[in-house]
Amino acid sequence: MNLQAIMDLDERYYMNTFGKRTPVCFTKGKGIYVYDTEGKKYVDFLAGIAVNALGHSHKILKKALHKQVNKLIHTSSLYYIENQAKLAEKIVHNSAADKVFFANSGAEANEGAIKLAKIYFYKKNQPEKHEIITLDNSFHGRTLACVAATGQEKYQKPYKPLTPGFIHVPANDFEALSAVVTENTAAIMMELIQGESGVRPLEQDYVDKVVTLCKEKDILLIVDEIQTGMGRTGALFCYENYGITPDIFTLAKALGGGVPIGAVCAKADIAAGFEPGDHGTTFGGNPLATAAGLAVFQAFEEEKLVENSRAMGKYFKEQLVALQVECKEIQQVRGMGLMIGIECRSPVAKVIQLSLLDKGYVIGTVGDRILRLVPPLIIDKKIINQFIKDMQQILQTL
Repeated sequence: MNLQAIMDLDERYYMNTFGKRTPVCFTKGKGIYVYDTEGKKYVDFLAGIAVNALGHSHKILKKALHKQVNKLIHTSSLYYIENQAKLAEKIVHNSAADKVFFANSGAEANEGAIKLAKIYFYKKNQPEKHEIITLDNSFHGRTLACVAATGQEKYQKPYKPLTPGFIHVPANDFEALSAVVTENTAAIMMELIQGESGVRPLEQDYVDKVVTLCKEKDILLIVDEIQTGMGRTGALFCYENYGITPDIFTLAKALGGGVPIGAVCAKADIAAGFEPGDHGTTFGGNPLATAAGLAVFQAFEEEKLVENSRAMGKYFKEQLVALQVECKEIQQVRGMGLMIGIECRSPVAKVIQLSLLDKGYVIGTVGDRILRLVPPLIIDKKIINQFIKDMQQILQTL
C-alpha cells in the first residue's frame, strides 16, 4: 500500500490516540537503517523509542526468533518454560537482582513493582506502609496506577480521581522528598534519567541521599530502567553509573530487541512477597519473548554493544558540545551513553525533526524545544559524523 492509503485506513479504523503522526510508514529495516513505502532510506536515531538496541534484522535475533517460531510460541505459565528460566538466570547473573518476573511491557513491569512493594510490607504485617513517592516530570506508563505514579499532569487530568497512594515531589530536591516521608512510605520510585520529559539525569548527590534515606527508614528503592536499562546509558543498567543497588528495578524496551517483554527484578527477600496467586500473567515470559531476550544478551556479549554504547555515547556528546559552541541555538546537551537530549533556545524542535527527516534521519522530540536521540547501540563514528554535519547545516538555516 502507498502512504496515503495507509493514512486513510488508519484515520477510518484506528482510535485517534496519536493524532496526526509523522507522515511516513516504514516497511523494512537493516542494521541502523529503515526504509519507507517509497523505498527512501533513513538512519534510525530513535530505535523505536529506545527499543531496537540491536538495530533492525540483526542476525542473532532473527535466527533465534525463526528457530523459536518453528518450535513453540506460547504455552502459558501453568507450565515450566526453558527460555523463561534461562533469561531470568541471565538477568540475575548480570545485575543486582536475585529473582525476576516477566511481563509484556514497561507499564506492566512497573505495575508489578508497585504491587510487589505494597505486598512486601503487607506480608510483614506493616499494611500502613502503602504510599509510594515518585518525581515530578517522571513517566512510568499508561495503566491507571502507572498514570498515578507518573509526575505529569497532562497524563493524569482525564483519569481523575487517580489511583490513591502516590505522592509527587520535585526531582533533585532532597528536602522536598524527605519532608513527605512518613511511617506510611513503602517505596521511592524513580528514573535515574527522566527520558519522556527531556533526557534529564538525576544528580549524583541527590541519588546518594535517597539511597541513604531508604536504608534508614526501611523504604524500598524502585528504579525504573524501562528506557535506561540494557546498555542504553553506557552501562548494562543505569544504576551502575550511579554506584547504587536498587531493591527493585524494572526492564522492558530493549530487553526484547523489538519483541514486547517487561521484567520486574528484585532482591530475594523482597521477591518473596509474591507467593502463588499474588501476581500472574498469561503471555508474560512466553517462549518467543524470552528467546528474544536471550538473543539480545548474546548479541551484547559477542559484539560488546554495552562498551560501544559507552564509547560512542561519549564521542557523540563531545561532537554535539562542539556543535553547541558553533551554533548558539543549542542551549544544552545532556544524557549518558546513547541516551542524549539536545535542548534548543527557541521552540524549533519540530522544525529540526522534520528537516532531519527530509535529510533521512529519524529522531524524537520532547515538547517544542528538546530533541531526543536514542539510536541503536550498533552505531559508529562515521554515522555520527555525518549526522553532525547535516545537523550543522540545518541549524545554520535557522
